[in-house]
Amino acid sequence: MTANPSVFLLMVNGQIESANFPEFDDLYCKYCFVYGHDWAPTSGLEEGISQITSKSRDTQQNFVWNFPIDISFKSTNPFGWPQIVVSVYGPDVFGNDVVRGYGAVHIPFTPGRHKRTIPMFVPESSSVLQKFTSWFMGRRPEFTDPKVVAQGEGREVTRVRSQGFITLSFNVVTKDMKNLGYDTTTADLQNPSVSTVTDASYRT
Repeated sequence: MTANPSVFLLMVNGQIESANFPEFDDLYCKYCFVYGHDWAPTSGLEEGISQITSKSRDTQQNFVWNFPIDISFKSTNPFGWPQIVVSVYGPDVFGNDVVRGYGAVHIPFTPGRHKRTIPMFVPESSSVLQKFTSWFMGRRPEFTDPKVVAQGEGREVTRVRSQGFITLSFNVVTKDMKNLGYDTTTADLQNPSVSTVTDASYRT
């Protein structure tokens, strides 16, 4: 006789595919996951950093990383469903690495293959003098911990500017959610092909 499960599993793999930042070149990205107290990683990597890539020389001028993501979680509660936070960095005119964009998106809730395009943003200096000083000193405003992007606390008092887009793909598998009373079945599952959605949660 099989005992009822006490946890459910969320398994995610995919990749940070590409980005579009027409004004910049030679960029790399970092990622990390943010999740609730009831969640725990069981395998895979919680964070990573990609290679530096140059933008393509075609009309689209995309940065292609195809940087892999692979992680599994267990939880007893869907509250605090994991989000992935992506930060993009590159050199300024002085050769210093500065942030070119932050963005975050929830891991898709339904099993299958998904694609997400995230609008990115950067913090802005609160005055013209601070903006000039930060440019002159080569120290642009940035978050000390990129995870604040997913938490929302204090975001209403942070001045930001939209800048660029990043595209991710996910393959999502869940286990034992239905046995714990959570139904993730939606119309999307009738056609498990790639779903392309723009998450505008962080537009300014």
